Amino acid sequence: MTTADLPAVNAALNAIAAVFLCAGLVFIRRKQVQRHRFCMVAAFAVSVIFLLSYVTYHALHGSTRFQHAGPVRSVYFSILITHIVLAASVPPLAIITLRRALRGDFPAHRRIARWTWPIWMYVSVTGVVVYLMLYQWPPGQ
Repeated sequence: MTTADLPAVNAALNAIAAVFLCAGLVFIRRKQVQRHRFCMVAAFAVSVIFLLSYVTYHALHGSTRFQHAGPVRSVYFSILITHIVLAASVPPLAIITLRRALRGDFPAHRRIARWTWPIWMYVSVTGVVVYLMLYQWPPGQ
């Protein structure tokens, strides 16, 4: 694997985190607490690996400029800006949410998880979208 492979790895890690987040939500709604816990801890672990890979890529490679013009440029930057702003909140929110669950403070866990989950999901999904727009769009180039 080379540095050039890391953006695809990062997108895959974001997608995997999103799958775990969705599964975790389904499991808790079905009152399957152990499965929910597994999925949320897995989403956290995958996100930590993502963050390490992301920092490594940008330390070695720097930034990649969006090359397209026209309306798609505005769409891309709208997604990117909201992604970046919300991504900064995910690590502290996820840590607090996870810590409250592990301590057994479930009322406090639920209160913050109602904010953490949608933000974390948005960041995971838009991470994949940003990758696709930056590295894969238009197809064949």
